Amino acid sequence: SNDSGSPDSTGKEYMAVSATPSQTRSNALSAFYRFGSIALSLVLIILLTLASGESPLSVAAALWNGAFGTFDQIGRVIAALSILLLCGSGLVYTFSAGLYNLGIEGQITVGAIAATWAIRTFANLEPTTAATATQVLPLILSVIAGAIGGMLWGLLAGLLNVYGKISEIFAGLGMNFMAQGLSIYLIFGPWKRPGVASMSGTEPFHESLWLGRFGTTEATPVGIALGLVAVIITIIVMRQTYFGLKLRAVGKNLRASYILGIPATQHLLSAFAICGLMAGVAGSIQVIGNFHRLIPTISGSLGFLSLLVVMLAGFNALLVIPVAFFFSALNVGSLQLPLVLQKVDSSLSGVIQGMLVLFALFGRGLAHRIKK
Repeated sequence: SNDSGSPDSTGKEYMAVSATPSQTRSNALSAFYRFGSIALSLVLIILLTLASGESPLSVAAALWNGAFGTFDQIGRVIAALSILLLCGSGLVYTFSAGLYNLGIEGQITVGAIAATWAIRTFANLEPTTAATATQVLPLILSVIAGAIGGMLWGLLAGLLNVYGKISEIFAGLGMNFMAQGLSIYLIFGPWKRPGVASMSGTEPFHESLWLGRFGTTEATPVGIALGLVAVIITIIVMRQTYFGLKLRAVGKNLRASYILGIPATQHLLSAFAICGLMAGVAGSIQVIGNFHRLIPTISGSLGFLSLLVVMLAGFNALLVIPVAFFFSALNVGSLQLPLVLQKVDSSLSGVIQGMLVLFALFGRGLAHRIKK
């Protein structure tokens, strides 16, 4: 750029524009509200911990040891992180389009059902010597089937919203119950374990149908790799493509984007489909990478947790990685709280998560009001 203000080689003139004092004060107040709200939530969390009869440092140490004390616990953190990255990346699209996709839990479940169907259809389920080596093709097909299943389930929620004029919140929650009911029907019906139907799920797959792991931990390299790839693709799409720009325009003002010639309906349905696709992949990872069978609670409520991740990240795909890692560690570490600290329940983790997101949204709302 040319600091003197004279035209550059392309004939364009650059002008230095300094912020006015009022803009500077507005930006300072916005930053204060954003960071101050999070600081306030931390203070309230400390007070809540003290009220429970435990030291905040003891709780923090228990959470840390519960998440990173052993390699197995680190593996659980990475396994949960891979699901949060996939679902969080998908939710960036729907949130950017102004949609609250609460049906992501059902999209994970349907993706897991589709992945299980692919395994049962295309894989050798008998633990014979011929099936000792990893069956790569059925694993690939199960991931593809999970992606397609989640995408179609998400697209159905989009169709109900766009053409049926049903709120995506109510449509998503209703479809979550439908997906849950379908998984229970299959587990206790056509796919029940030989001789007995059990809430523990279907018959576990043979080891040749398991994704590779980091040692003996629950973490799978394929899962975390797919999660990181999903985040990278989302960052590029949202920042460097016209599709991302138009999607944000639709989310900012649906009517204005329509008047400007942006196919709003197409972008809304695309957001649902992309989010469902990534959630479906997450469901397939749960089946072939983490649980090695279909269980009634296959999502593990990680879909709802990913909603908190994206909201705390401010719908920014780049911030999804650190926030998802924090929530994953908090979620896994809280399991040790009742064992180490008798006075503290594992539900404290949910309280911490909820308070952080609530106050972060409150601070963002105040900051937006100041800017306006």
